Amino acid sequence: MTGTGPLSPSSPTSPDSARRPLVAILSGAGISTDSGIPDYRGPQGVWRQDPEAEKLVTYEYYMNDPEIRRRSWQLRRDSPALRARPNAAHEAIARLERSGTPVRVITQNVDGLHQLAGVPDRKVLELHGTGHFVVCTRCHARTPMSEAVARVDAGDPDPACLECGGILKSATVMFGERLDPEVLGTAMRVAEAADVFIAVGTSLQVQPAASLVGLAAEHGARLVIMNAEPTPYDELAAETIRTPIGTALPELLATLTP
Repeated sequence: MTGTGPLSPSSPTSPDSARRPLVAILSGAGISTDSGIPDYRGPQGVWRQDPEAEKLVTYEYYMNDPEIRRRSWQLRRDSPALRARPNAAHEAIARLERSGTPVRVITQNVDGLHQLAGVPDRKVLELHGTGHFVVCTRCHARTPMSEAVARVDAGDPDPACLECGGILKSATVMFGERLDPEVLGTAMRVAEAADVFIAVGTSLQVQPAASLVGLAAEHGARLVIMNAEPTPYDELAAETIRTPIGTALPELLATLTP
């Protein structure tokens, strides 16, 4: 850990010491590994173990190759994210929010664990969508992932939309798709307004999510980066933390709890 000491509600990063600082948390795959969900770019990440796996979440391959879709559905069917539970890091964020500290979570994850831990849905911005629903690429009908997976279990390797017969995909942002401009716009406003900005468990290599870190620093936020490996934004951080997230994040957030 490097930096200038613990954060606190009376941190000089807040322009008004009488109010509690706005804490923005950008979370990536690393925050959910303790819940049994593998990350993507870490030392044991999915992309490092099987570079071909990236095709399964690339829109062009998915839409044009039925075999890619079948493999994708098997991946979803077996995904630990559908059964995962929040871990100590998710719970620490939820505790901070319940303490009355203004908290906003901007997540690159699609597992829904922040909400399951107790952070209100309206305070969580899912930049890359959610893996708990599927959407039709033709009529845009949205249905629970569990229903589609049940059809795969019943023997349909590539279930089509029941409304129009279109191709179904998870309600996540695949490579080659644009982020929801409304969600991204709100995330940018949160980054600009944040007094404390914590990037946790993210390699900060995927844009435009990573650019939120620079935006927060540019607008005066105290930046903390918590990740197992160095990131391109470490030089902007007041503090970088390499210790395990499951213990480091609760300790850090405890210094912000009134």
